[in-house]
Amino acid sequence: MDLQELLDKSTPFLSWLCDWEAGLAPLDLAAELQDPAQAAVMAVDMVVGFCYEGPLSSPRVAGIVAPVVALFKRAYELGVRHFVLTQDAHPPDAVEFSAFGPHCQAGSREAETVPELLSLPFAEHFTVIAKNSISSSVGTELDSWLDNHPQVSTFLVVGDCTDLCTYQLAMHLRLRANARGLNQRVILPADCVETYDMPVETARELGIMPHDGDLLHRIFLYHMALNGVEVVSKVT
Repeated sequence: MDLQELLDKSTPFLSWLCDWEAGLAPLDLAAELQDPAQAAVMAVDMVVGFCYEGPLSSPRVAGIVAPVVALFKRAYELGVRHFVLTQDAHPPDAVEFSAFGPHCQAGSREAETVPELLSLPFAEHFTVIAKNSISSSVGTELDSWLDNHPQVSTFLVVGDCTDLCTYQLAMHLRLRANARGLNQRVILPADCVETYDMPVETARELGIMPHDGDLLHRIFLYHMALNGVEVVSKVT
C-alpha cells in the first residue's frame, strides 16, 4: 500500500477520530465519587526532566502541569488521600538510554517531581514509586501498592507521555483488573495527558525517529478507550 492509498483508506477513520475526541464529555468527580477512600490519583512522570529541563523536556508536556495540579486539588477537596506518582529515576547505565538517550537520572534535578505538585499543602500524602523503564509496573513497587490497597477501585490516570508511559500505566491498571475479575474503573482525563512532538525534518537532522505528537496522542487515547479505559475530556 503506497502513501496515497493509505491516506485514502485512513481518512474516514481519522475524521471519525477527531470527532470522537471533540465529543469527549467531562466527568463530574463529586457525582461519580461514592467513597473517596476507594479512589486514587495515579500520575506518571510529572517530573522536571519531561516538563522543563533536559533533552526530553517538552513544552507540550509542560502544558499539562496546571490541569494536573487542578485535578490533584479537586480530588483532595473531595476527600481523596491516595496520590501515587510513578517517576523515572534511572541509573547512569540504564539500558533505556539506548532508545531515548540519557535522562532523569536518579538524584538529578530532572528526576524531581515538578515543583507545582511538591508545593501542594498535602504533598505528604504522595507515594513516589521509582521506575527504570516506560513501564510503571515492571520492576517497580506499583503492584505491591495495589495489593496493599485492595479497597481502591477507581483510578484517575494523568501524566506523560500519552503513547508511552501513560499508556503503559493505564493499560496495566485496566488489564490487571480484567485478569483478576475486579470491578475497577480506570479514568483518564484527556486534558491531563500529553506527548511530545518531533517533526520528520528535525528528526532527520538529529538522526533520530520522528514522532507526530498530535496524531499519536489521539490514536493512543482511542486505543485506551478501545480497551476499557474511560477517556473523558476533563475532570471537574
